Amino acid sequence: MKLKSTAAAMLAMLAIGLNACKKDSEKDTRTRGPYVLAVTPVAATAVADYLINAGSLDEGSITTEKNGVEQDGTYRYYVTHNNRFFSMLYGQGNPGAVTTYDLSDGRLNKLSNFQTETVQAFAPVNDDILLVKIPRAITNPLANWYRVNTNSLLISSEGTVNVQDLNKNGESGFFSWIKQVGNKVYAPYFSIKACCNAAFDTNFPDQAWIAVYSYPDMKLEKVITDNRTSFIGRYFTDGLGLTENGDVYAFSSSVAMNNKEFTSTKPSAITRIKAGTTEFDKSYFLNFENVSGGMVITNWLYIGNNNFVVNAIPKAERGQFLVGNRIGILNVADQTFKLAAGMPEASQINSISSNNYSPKDGRTAYIGLNLKDGTSYVYKIDAVNATATRGLKVEGGTIAAIQHLR
Repeated sequence: MKLKSTAAAMLAMLAIGLNACKKDSEKDTRTRGPYVLAVTPVAATAVADYLINAGSLDEGSITTEKNGVEQDGTYRYYVTHNNRFFSMLYGQGNPGAVTTYDLSDGRLNKLSNFQTETVQAFAPVNDDILLVKIPRAITNPLANWYRVNTNSLLISSEGTVNVQDLNKNGESGFFSWIKQVGNKVYAPYFSIKACCNAAFDTNFPDQAWIAVYSYPDMKLEKVITDNRTSFIGRYFTDGLGLTENGDVYAFSSSVAMNNKEFTSTKPSAITRIKAGTTEFDKSYFLNFENVSGGMVITNWLYIGNNNFVVNAIPKAERGQFLVGNRIGILNVADQTFKLAAGMPEASQINSISSNNYSPKDGRTAYIGLNLKDGTSYVYKIDAVNATATRGLKVEGGTIAAIQHLR
């Protein structure tokens, strides 16, 4: 009788242990929080990003292991608007999926999935995400645009604009990005030969252009020009910044090329379009090479109060598509620039995320640093003190984007 009781007890304990192991193996390890990080897992071949929620960017750690929402496709780009997170597949010339999420109980909640053309520029405009597919071939003068409504999550309208009618110089205009300014869409562009396998070569390296379109019908109203800089922004890079008073600032990296050589005679610089005007302000010019000690600006993030957190690179190291691995704070009103103390040495940095987050408080930005030793961290940039502080650690992948949902 005693043997039977002991055996029964052992079986019961074994069952409890097995059940506990089962529960442990099924434990939900996904993190929660209002921040969304796109993380590319470490792998020998191209892999899809994971979208991972985090509760803080200032401390702690997250991992790709049993965590996040895996994306389909290996090239994704992201934008947040109207409290919706849009994940768009770059289809390498083919149509790509657009997946939309909101935040539910601290995690991404999928709302919709549809297809649209692969595009090279996109931005929030009113309640829409405006997408633009831009041609490079001289035989195709038409860029296609699509309005995705962030309420219905559907393409509400579409149309075309002629990019060879902008300059009428035998080259095509290629939008570096688009931005809403008031009730207009500003589209800075560079001029490209669009022939002969010339990549983005141009015979017009010393000019800046912005096409101004009405919205929502996308009718060209005018082209505004400036000959003090080369073109604004860079490929797939937003070169415009809109401040609280309505002024628009524009940066040029001075990376126009022809026959594999840099050809612009203009410096990397910042210009301005004052609020309520559609002309460059000839009284304002910030020579970035001078204030930075010989660097060029390659990207920036507006954080409020005339402050930008910028990527920069020594002029001798610049390239058409290189993102600078020096981080600094640029105040466009005071025309001052300071490198952020506390950043790893440039030689230690493998890459810096180009899609980053700021609460627009005039002081703070969060950027992703992927180091050559295989580690990845979010760094908090304090513009007031010009400092960089290591925050959230990301394990199992490299940081591609940092966004925030409410």
